Amino acid sequence: MNNGPTRKHTALPKAQILIEALPWLTRHNGKTVVVKFGGNAMIDEELKAAFAQDIVFLHHAGLKPVVVHGGGPQISAALDRHGIVSEFKAGLRVTTEDAMDVVRMVLAGQVQRELVGLLNQHGPLAVGMTGEDAHTITATKHQPEIDGELVDIGRVGEITAIDTGAIEALLADGRIPVVSSIARSQDDGHVYNVNADTAAAALAAALGAETLMVLTDVEGLYEDWPHSDEVISRLTASELEKLLPELASGMVPKMEGCLHAVRNGVTTARVIDGRVQHSILLEIFTDEGIGTMVVPDEEEGDAV
Repeated sequence: MNNGPTRKHTALPKAQILIEALPWLTRHNGKTVVVKFGGNAMIDEELKAAFAQDIVFLHHAGLKPVVVHGGGPQISAALDRHGIVSEFKAGLRVTTEDAMDVVRMVLAGQVQRELVGLLNQHGPLAVGMTGEDAHTITATKHQPEIDGELVDIGRVGEITAIDTGAIEALLADGRIPVVSSIARSQDDGHVYNVNADTAAAALAAALGAETLMVLTDVEGLYEDWPHSDEVISRLTASELEKLLPELASGMVPKMEGCLHAVRNGVTTARVIDGRVQHSILLEIFTDEGIGTMVVPDEEEGDAV
């Protein structure tokens, strides 16, 4: 007969966790959130499954998640198999015509398909597309400057336009768009490989998203790396801009993406540790949050 109270007692922490999420559920209901899927979360099977659960949870909690992905490790492995050497300049993959065929095949035919499959274990939710579909992402040739010289890195694109029509139609239909970071060409009939962090930020801004979340393989932005592993939990766009020149090359496109997002109407941009299971839920639905959050300048001092 004594089972009742004991059972209630052991279940109580679960109820408290759910209640803690309530203000955040209320706040984010109906809002679009763009999530850049990358890093270790793309390779580790358990992390992949947890990521899919998180995205489906966001969907059922009344948010409108949009997933954007690249596929660096998978592309490198496929290029190796095809005997194509991976070369990087200015932190970007040099993408020859041959390499572009492989990039497109891996992103749209492998990484995206797997992610769509994981999400659709939970219902008829995810729809895969690339930036080529319905003119979602348009780009022109990107030529980075190294030591004052413009460098040709092949079919790497710089985004010139975003058309959110197809994504918005999918969201209105209760679906979860999964977007591969490939763009159509503005001027020459080719397709371009686009940095997925940059693509996610551009889509977040164009969609008027509430939040951009970028999964990484670090805890967030460090205060004084490598001397300290203190993570900056929150900073404004201007504070971030001052830090950009000092950042490690891998963090630059991520933080530039966050900066672009909050300067173009996105309420918050966050870099979170994709090595932590359910990091997305922890960031969105708990009081502590994890990772680094970037906010627009005028929101300094406001509670976010």
